[in-house]
Amino acid sequence: MHMSKLFTYTFVELKTKTVPKRMKKRSLFSSVSAISIAMVIATTAQAESQLSLSDVVRLAQEQSPSAQAARHSFQSSYWTWRNYRASLLPALSLSSSPYLNRNTDYVSLGDGSEAYVRHNNLKTDLTLDLSQNVWFTGGTLSVKSAARRLDLLGGGGTTYNLQPLTVVYSHGLLGYNSVRWDRRIEPLRYREARKQYAESMELVASQASSYFFNLALAQTNLEIAEQNLAAADTLHSFARGRYNIGTITENELLQLELNKLTEEANVLAAQTSLDEAEDLLRTYLNLQDDADGRISVRVDTVVPQFAVPLDEAMILARQNSPDVDRWERQRLQSEENLAYAKANTGLKASVYMQLGLAQTGEDLRAATRNFMDEQYVSLAISLPILDWGRGRGQVQLARSNLDLTNTQIEQSAMSFEQNVVKVVKQFNLQGRRVSIAHKTMLTAQQRYEVARRLYVLGKSTILDLNSAISEKDSAYRGYVSALSTYWSLFYALRSLTAYDFQWQLPIEYEYEI
Repeated sequence: MHMSKLFTYTFVELKTKTVPKRMKKRSLFSSVSAISIAMVIATTAQAESQLSLSDVVRLAQEQSPSAQAARHSFQSSYWTWRNYRASLLPALSLSSSPYLNRNTDYVSLGDGSEAYVRHNNLKTDLTLDLSQNVWFTGGTLSVKSAARRLDLLGGGGTTYNLQPLTVVYSHGLLGYNSVRWDRRIEPLRYREARKQYAESMELVASQASSYFFNLALAQTNLEIAEQNLAAADTLHSFARGRYNIGTITENELLQLELNKLTEEANVLAAQTSLDEAEDLLRTYLNLQDDADGRISVRVDTVVPQFAVPLDEAMILARQNSPDVDRWERQRLQSEENLAYAKANTGLKASVYMQLGLAQTGEDLRAATRNFMDEQYVSLAISLPILDWGRGRGQVQLARSNLDLTNTQIEQSAMSFEQNVVKVVKQFNLQGRRVSIAHKTMLTAQQRYEVARRLYVLGKSTILDLNSAISEKDSAYRGYVSALSTYWSLFYALRSLTAYDFQWQLPIEYEYEI
């Protein structure tokens, strides 16, 4: 049986579909309308599920542990973002802390003397508080309404205290404004998370393609071993007849028998490797271990042929890669740490202001008449006199960390751009390499057929035949390897740029959480 008969030619069209999930996504997969070849494994008694590369990528992005981890990571970032957004909005709260006091306490009396006094009272209160962070100052503004009641038990009477409106503002002067820094960092962090999710899903596709072609190569190796075994058995039987009539030597017959035994061992090794590759793909796709079915893959022979402009890829990578946002976030966080260190060194001050209306009475009617205005202002100042250089050291440490971060960002940016250039150049050449590998495979197959016929006719040696077999096997494996490299670069390019250059469309993900 000739190796070329292992391939069945069919027409296959790969299309992108929207996959409904708890987190709805839209991913733009490449569509390829091309002649495809299905790698057919020897028929077994078990049912067989044959998957294309697009099938494997879809399953991986839906249910693989890596994809699930990417979704959970994004959900965490999403709710962090929601919490931050909520912190910018006004907060309304209702509070109460009633208590009963029936104990003896040591107090100072109005005439300056001190004595033990028996308390017997019940205090109840209710406060409605509306507060808002003021981002441009870092202070907090709140508006309160409060009602309090004091009951002196044992016939002592009741007193009410009403504060219908109280405005409170607190602000740290010359200090660290965390709200302002959060307004710069948190949107950047969330944008980074969205880009990171898109990149992670493309990396999942890249890893899935790697497992896919590992299984494809294992299938190819088994097919090669089975066909070589069949050919070796046929040649051995033919050579035994020639040996019996004295047209070949015993050494040549033994060489053919050794070839047959070697191919039997190769079949066993190839079957073991196939089982391992199948298990790895099944595990990565999070498929249940099904004893009634096996997984095989089919590989498209024709790959999309398009060139990626380097300048355009670089611009898109800078715009869409989460690394760029990550570097900017790290720089801002280092600047924030420096600002925090400076704010905690030297003079520190804070102000507290409270303005409002209040009244006290023995009943509610009296407590609601002729409200009195109240004002309370406090200023707190702190100046370290001697700290043995600790504050200055903290500032210098934060400044050094900022310089280190900037240096690391510059180095990472250079490596990032070099990686983009490398991937683009390799991808632009890989399509041609696939074509060459395909032609090499066909030529090696033809050479093997010729060498086999010449050997049967007695016009070539066993060494020539073994060389042709080795070149044929190497060419088939090289072709599968070239396809694997192409798709690895294809998804690497998509992950770097978040762009589908084949159809000139951005790769986008929409979420419903």
